[in-house]
Amino acid sequence: MNQEQRDEQKKLGIKRFFKSFTYSWAGLTYAFRYEQSMLVHVLVTLFVILVGVIVELTLAEWIIVLLLIGLVIATELVNTAIEAVVDLSCPKIDPLAKVAKDTASAAVFIFATVAFICGLILYVPNIVDYIQSLM
Repeated sequence: MNQEQRDEQKKLGIKRFFKSFTYSWAGLTYAFRYEQSMLVHVLVTLFVILVGVIVELTLAEWIIVLLLIGLVIATELVNTAIEAVVDLSCPKIDPLAKVAKDTASAAVFIFATVAFICGLILYVPNIVDYIQSLM
């Protein structure tokens, strides 16, 4: 690809803007098809939303929950991207490639753990109130 073709690809425009959504959708589709942990995140998300509806979270609580869900899924997508780049650039087993992949995975684990703890802080009082209202 010559410089003129690269410049043409970088031009701003409505067509390029909408094409970027196609790329984003392809990334999401890939992650949902090939990343087992993404399935876990989606199942947990559905459960969290269902329980949130049942216990009637407040608007502020919903905002926090949705931000946490989005950030966990976004972190998982970044992890997937890092793993793909490492696999591409280092097809053989290498200790530094392992460090890159493991630390990216650890970032998802840490964020998901923090989101879980925040979820407990938000949900437990609501669940207790809900159970007491049934009695």
